[in-house]
Amino acid sequence: MAGVDRPRIEAAVTELLAAIGENPSREGLARTPARVAEAYAEFFSGIGADPLDHLRDSVPVGNFGNGEVVLVRDIAFRSVCEHHLLPFLGTAHIAYLPGDRIVGLGRLPLVVDTLASRPQLQERLTEQIADALEQGLEARGVLVMLDAVHGCVTTRGSRQTASSTVTVASRGELADPARRTEIFAMIGSSAESARG
Repeated sequence: MAGVDRPRIEAAVTELLAAIGENPSREGLARTPARVAEAYAEFFSGIGADPLDHLRDSVPVGNFGNGEVVLVRDIAFRSVCEHHLLPFLGTAHIAYLPGDRIVGLGRLPLVVDTLASRPQLQERLTEQIADALEQGLEARGVLVMLDAVHGCVTTRGSRQTASSTVTVASRGELADPARRTEIFAMIGSSAESARG
């Protein structure tokens, strides 16, 4: 991956500031183009990266058995909406039914971060995470739920500051309605204990 072109971003931000009627060289804005370029390098670090790289060191299930679900709740993520280039922030919940292999639990947030670190739509991000886990782990079932607050909804237009968007993608055995309900209940118990 070549990475972002920081000088080009800086030039574009300078032009943007001038286009909105600001003075890009005034004291408060003089370093803004460099700051934005640095932020964009982080926000978009997933462009060209392969999320499956985080799953390549999976290990055989062995004596652990493979009948039970693995659920990692409350994975914080951030992404940038491709429609307005504004951030959306949220929580991912990931469940999978192992096939013959499992992966370290710390690898799942890395998959989320890689896919979230590019211009995104929440709906597509949810599907991409599910696809990566299904393919990378050869899981018998996958369920991904994202709950996010979008800058384009909270700060412009109707300014719905209290709303969030929930998207779900499921594959294999976890696409079964009864199994989905079971996973939703497990995810919901996280929210209940946090309020408790």
